[in-house]
Amino acid sequence: MSDLSASLWVLCTLSAIVPGWTQQTTPPTSHPNPNSGLKFRLAGFPRKHNEGRIEVFYNQEWGTICDDDFTMENAHILCRHLGFTEATGWTHSAKYGKGIGRIWLDNVICSGSEKSIADCSSRGWGSTDCTHEEDAGVICKDERIPGYVEPNTIETEQRQVEEVRLRPVISSAKNRLPIHEGILEIKYRDTWEQVCDVGWTPANSLVVCGMLGFPSEKKFNKNFYKEVKTSASKKRSTKVTSAARRSSPSQEPKKKEPKNGDRLYLERQKPSFRMHSVKCGGTEVHLSLCPLEFYKVNSTDSCQDGSPVVISCTVGPAFVGHGAPAQAAMKKKKVSQQRREELIRLKGGARPGEGRVEILKKGEWGTVCDDRWDVQAASVVCRQLGFGSAKEALTGARMGQGMGQIHMSEVRCTGKEDSLFDCQYKNITQEDCKHSEDASVKCNIPYMGYENTIRLHGGRSQHEGRVEVLWGPRGQERWGLVCGEGWGSREANVVCQQLGLGFVSSALQETWYWDSSNMTDMIMSGVRCSGTEMSLQQCTHHRAVSCKNTGSRHAAGVICSETASDLILHAPLVQETAYIEDRPLHMLYCAAEENCLSSSARNANWPYGHRRLLRFSSQIHNIGRADFRPKAGRHSWVWHECHGHYHSMDIFTHYDLLTSNGTKVAEGHKASFCLEDTECQELVSKRYECANFGEQGITVGCWDLYRHDIDCQWIDITDVKPGNYILQVVINPNFEVAESDFTNNAMKCNCKYDGHRIWIHNCHIGDALSEEENKKFEQYRGQLNNQIL
Repeated sequence: MSDLSASLWVLCTLSAIVPGWTQQTTPPTSHPNPNSGLKFRLAGFPRKHNEGRIEVFYNQEWGTICDDDFTMENAHILCRHLGFTEATGWTHSAKYGKGIGRIWLDNVICSGSEKSIADCSSRGWGSTDCTHEEDAGVICKDERIPGYVEPNTIETEQRQVEEVRLRPVISSAKNRLPIHEGILEIKYRDTWEQVCDVGWTPANSLVVCGMLGFPSEKKFNKNFYKEVKTSASKKRSTKVTSAARRSSPSQEPKKKEPKNGDRLYLERQKPSFRMHSVKCGGTEVHLSLCPLEFYKVNSTDSCQDGSPVVISCTVGPAFVGHGAPAQAAMKKKKVSQQRREELIRLKGGARPGEGRVEILKKGEWGTVCDDRWDVQAASVVCRQLGFGSAKEALTGARMGQGMGQIHMSEVRCTGKEDSLFDCQYKNITQEDCKHSEDASVKCNIPYMGYENTIRLHGGRSQHEGRVEVLWGPRGQERWGLVCGEGWGSREANVVCQQLGLGFVSSALQETWYWDSSNMTDMIMSGVRCSGTEMSLQQCTHHRAVSCKNTGSRHAAGVICSETASDLILHAPLVQETAYIEDRPLHMLYCAAEENCLSSSARNANWPYGHRRLLRFSSQIHNIGRADFRPKAGRHSWVWHECHGHYHSMDIFTHYDLLTSNGTKVAEGHKASFCLEDTECQELVSKRYECANFGEQGITVGCWDLYRHDIDCQWIDITDVKPGNYILQVVINPNFEVAESDFTNNAMKCNCKYDGHRIWIHNCHIGDALSEEENKKFEQYRGQLNNQIL
């Protein structure tokens, strides 16, 4: 077949399978497989050359593979079809976008020994009950099978845009992160090349900024870059002239060169153009989705009348001040951005820029249903929060389930909206959508380099080890240990997220890891984190190291996990079940033994008299993505003979009665003497039961119910005077067990006590209401009558 025939064959094939395809788009790369007579290719976005949606050419038609029953064995075989040695992972739910046409294979089950995917068991070619929302993808190891030859087709000449970056014109600026202005470069065959600015538009810049984690593009000083180009051209021509003169007998005195850190990038390297004629609409989440063209390799007439594209991006509020100048001109825009942010938030994510989408409506936070949820809507959320465009639009409560209201459904955005509230959507009730359908996002965020200033050492895997930090005055940084005294889950969680390892599983105050690095210096102590920091260096700590035990065994350590539990109290049940009981002292001996009564009970005339108890039920849900387990194993649980049970956690909940200014007037506590699955959601099975010394915990999607008639399920209010109070319940108050979100562990209620009766109302989770509503709650002055509104 001639080159022209081959070109026409490829163009016709692509025109048939991709509606609206033109020569400017970047098609996927196909790989014919001689062993099976089939062809395979990777497609989708955003992706690198060794990953993507897997597509197979069968019966003269390209189609996808459903993710049902998909395994790593399937991925290994498919990667070998594509010429790679093995797979390193696989994806589900159309991570790389939905395919078109047929779904050729479903319920594919391979053992791993098959030579072709056709040899694996399946429902048969073309037999499926899937949609393209279930298209499978593979991630292959970037290592070719020896002797494998890539297909010699036009498609190898036009590759997907794998990576983009901004290269600062002044070399020294690369040390100031995030890099938000510079020359646009794309990666092509392990080299970085430039894009021609002829016909370049702000819409193109917006797409690139979104990919790099910035919410928008902005204007820059074009005259500066014109001067740079002119200066660079002159200097390059001067060097050519100087070289010619050096070849002659007469030579001029050598001029002193400027330091490399101050030299302009364009002076040192002539632009090498690879891409041109980019025509984005501005709503694309990846440059590969825009019509574009590539120059031929070694083209001599590339970008004759143009220059390299220069882009300047707006830095989101979360990253301003970390190397990006906080300009006065941006203040007004920043205030507007913060106001928009106050209406939306992300919860349950393991990293910045990801989580379950929650919006504020009528003073109450609620979730978004995933019906018709797509990457355009997700990008509006990401930009609204000051991040870039969306990497993924997740469905099916992939970031955990929310509680309370579901405010939106069937959200439809064009991608140009400033706020999710500007998109079309439906108001719904929980009858239309359940929290198992909560929508989530993963956003592009700027590269900050935080992971380069911390490391784990000595662990059995990359997810655990002793914490070592790079710390010290600028230019004098050195690696050292962190003191383990006071080290807890919140500090450890910051470390795990800084390293991109998810959530903390265990925070270690003593470490017994193998010390191969001979690191012994403690260079940081007294670390206290709120949990919202992006790096451990942002947490508060001692100015001078103060650590009682300075040996490496007493250094802080962590064990990280991709998932974590998240406990939350069902607030309405507390309000519905609260009442007062005057309980005789002779029935409270066991409660007194477990310190469930106020201190004045010690001076009571036992066994005569009574204690006044505020009783209520508590139903604790696990809405996270991992089971909640006690910190200690059952070998260390404490047996209490009086009640006949084991305590797996000494303090599981705190019950407090507070005045409006926060003064505690009565308190109670609850040990987790029986942490188990009382009930579960539909299709979720119970895993934990206390009977017969069974394992304790709360499964994801289940809840543990402490009934109001159980001992210690109360607050002793015998000594409390009539008045207006706040009832507060806090789960896991000492942060003993790691969770994905500690901000929803507290519940508050308004409380009015007249000495005989008590009214409990307005119960809600601590972060369930807006700031304004919470301020109104704190200013509550009590009921004027006995009608609870």
